[in-house]
Amino acid sequence: MGAHRLWAHRSFKATFPLRAVLVLFQTISLQQHIHEWTQNHRIHHKYSETDADPHNAKRGLFFSHIGWMMYEKHPEFTSKIQRMDMKDIENDCLVMWQKKHYLSLALLVSFIIPTLVPWLCWGEHLLNAVMVPAFLRCLVLYHITWSVNSLAHWTGGKPYEKNIYPSQNAVVAFLAMGEGWHNYHHVFPWDYKTSEFGGFTNINFTTLIIKLCSKVGLAYDLKTVTPEMIEKRARRTGDGTYKGPSK
Repeated sequence: MGAHRLWAHRSFKATFPLRAVLVLFQTISLQQHIHEWTQNHRIHHKYSETDADPHNAKRGLFFSHIGWMMYEKHPEFTSKIQRMDMKDIENDCLVMWQKKHYLSLALLVSFIIPTLVPWLCWGEHLLNAVMVPAFLRCLVLYHITWSVNSLAHWTGGKPYEKNIYPSQNAVVAFLAMGEGWHNYHHVFPWDYKTSEFGGFTNINFTTLIIKLCSKVGLAYDLKTVTPEMIEKRARRTGDGTYKGPSK
């Protein structure tokens, strides 16, 4: 929700308190600081499935899932990322503060606190306190996130654009709280819902959270796409599985 829909795509705006909470959550996830995550994601969208894409799905399922972090970066990626405009991110004081203190913050909120709380508060065995809320939590979260880069680029329908790898994957959407409707997302990346139908209709819990934040004034300027634009694009470039807007 934070690094992806707010900072990477600017699909909505958030007040300072909400941004602070999202910075905390991103740090807990232990998936790079927001500046680096956003930079990688923007280049992924701009050069999707090319050598400049950090997790290019054309290089195979393993590479797009985890292999991209094991291999030396392709020269095209290295060249393009140096020219990626990140001024909007660099003007965000919270994001840059997180970047400056990322290692110490990540160690504290991802390992030290999750280990100490169960160990000291209810007498959990220290090994369990280390392995489950710290290491196992990170492992599960990593593979769910990586599945968006791999499985959601390999299997599923393509109702909006048939000539790209990103697909509609309900399993990934369920696990990643709405991030698996990837064919839609790559066609309309600025839509805060990342799917045609938000909420429970398309298994999109993150959209429900953003809507709730909007209701209480924490999120605003939510960007979306008109049903007419969606249908026009689907009829023109989709794979024929588009069923039209919900009634």
